Amino acid sequence: MTDDDRGGWVTARVLVVDDSAVIRQLITVNLELEGLEVEQCDDGVEALDRIGTWRPDVVTLDVMMPRLGGFEVVERLRSDPVTAAIPVVMVTGRAAAADLARGDELGVEAYLVKPFEPTELVATVLRLLPDGAS
Repeated sequence: MTDDDRGGWVTARVLVVDDSAVIRQLITVNLELEGLEVEQCDDGVEALDRIGTWRPDVVTLDVMMPRLGGFEVVERLRSDPVTAAIPVVMVTGRAAAADLARGDELGVEAYLVKPFEPTELVATVLRLLPDGAS
C-alpha cells in the first residue's frame, strides 16, 4: 500500500492489457494473490482510456492487439508527461531481436516472452512498483 496523490492509502494498481482473455486472467490472478489491485483491458485504445482515469502504478502490455498495438500504446504513454513514467512490462509472443530493440528504444522497463513463467512476471511487476507500494 502507498500514500499518494490519489488520496489516502491505496493498494498498488496494475493494468493488464492483452487481447487474450486467458492471458489476462492468468496475469490478474497471480497479481491479485500478491495483494495488488488489477484492472483488465483487451486492446490499446481501451487501455489508454483506462490509464487516463485510473492511473495504474504498472502496466503489462501485449504487442499484437486489435485497434492499437502495444508499441503504439507505449509511444503515447511516453509522449504524455502525466503518464511518461508509468513502468511498462511487455508480455508478448513477439521475441525477434527487432521487437526487443523497439521495446528498449521506447523505454519499456521489462520484456517477457510468452509462454512466460507467472512467478517471473509477478517478481518483475513487484520490482517496478514505486517505493512503498505493494
